[in-house]
Amino acid sequence: MNELQRIEAKIMSRDQAKVLVEQWMLSGEKIAFTNGCFDIVHRGHVEYLSKAKDLGTKLVLGLNTDASVRRLKGDNRPIVDEQSRAILLAALQFIDMVVFFDEDTPYELIKALQPDILVKGSDYKAEDIVGYDVVTAKGGKVETIDFVEGFSTTTIVEKIKTAM
Repeated sequence: MNELQRIEAKIMSRDQAKVLVEQWMLSGEKIAFTNGCFDIVHRGHVEYLSKAKDLGTKLVLGLNTDASVRRLKGDNRPIVDEQSRAILLAALQFIDMVVFFDEDTPYELIKALQPDILVKGSDYKAEDIVGYDVVTAKGGKVETIDFVEGFSTTTIVEKIKTAM
C-alpha cells in the first residue's frame, strides 16, 4: 500500500467506522471524537486536532459533507470539496479515521460510534455539545479545547476577498 492509499484507507463509511471503533475498544483503545467542517485547513485546526488526539489513543473525525456545510455556512461554502478536505485531514498523523456525516449535527454518528471522549472547542459549554448525553450516559467524558487565537477559516476567506 502506498502513502496515498494508506491515507485514503482512513476515510470510512459510518458502517465501516462502527466496526473498526468496536474493534479498537475491545483492544483497550480510548476513542476521542470531534467533528467539524474543516474548510480551508489551517494552523488552528492542526493544533486543535492534535490536542484532541492527546485526550484519547485514537482520534475519529466526523466531517460535514458539502451539503451539510452549505446548509450551515451558506451557498458559497465549502471552499474545498468534501473528498479533498477528507484527504487533507486523513493525512495528519494524529487522525486515525475520518467519517462523513450529512446531517446538520453529528448526533447520529456519535450514537453509532459511542466514543469514550467527545471533544469540541471551548466556545461551547460541555453540556450544550451535541452528543453530550450519549457519551456521558456510557460513562464517557466531554472535553473542550481552546482555539488558537487569530486563526479561522472565516478570517482567511475575508483576507482573500479584500486582497482581490
